[in-house]
Amino acid sequence: MATKVRKTVNKPTRRVHSLALARVLIVDDNPASRLTLKTVLEAGGYSVDSAASAAEAFDKMDQKSYELVLSDLQMESPEAGLKVLARARIMEYQPATALVTAYHPRTRSSSRAQTLTIETLDVPEILTKVANLISARATRRLERQLRQATVAG
Repeated sequence: MATKVRKTVNKPTRRVHSLALARVLIVDDNPASRLTLKTVLEAGGYSVDSAASAAEAFDKMDQKSYELVLSDLQMESPEAGLKVLARARIMEYQPATALVTAYHPRTRSSSRAQTLTIETLDVPEILTKVANLISARATRRLERQLRQATVAG
């Protein structure tokens, strides 16, 4: 009588590494614009949330940190987008900010001089501009940490 030999095959263990995707918040009252930009950014590898109003954006910014906040200029009020960007700039996590528009904003002020405007009609450049904004934010954060380490050391 033959004895059966059970052979156990060890399967290689696979480690799943989660990518730390840059988080982007899109704020626009136009559902088609929100969905289009969200689709483009997600295809580019970003983790994207969206909001349809300034109030909804404020709630999302309070609940989660973002590397970038993109806002339409005119939503429930002509200046709603500027309020979203102003609120984003005072958040502790200090996201990069930019206006997203299908037209050139007519409202210009000196505080907007550093605000990049991303035109939704310029689809090929959107991912490059977003990557540049997030990269500049990361550089600023690193420089700040180095200054703090130098002062502390």
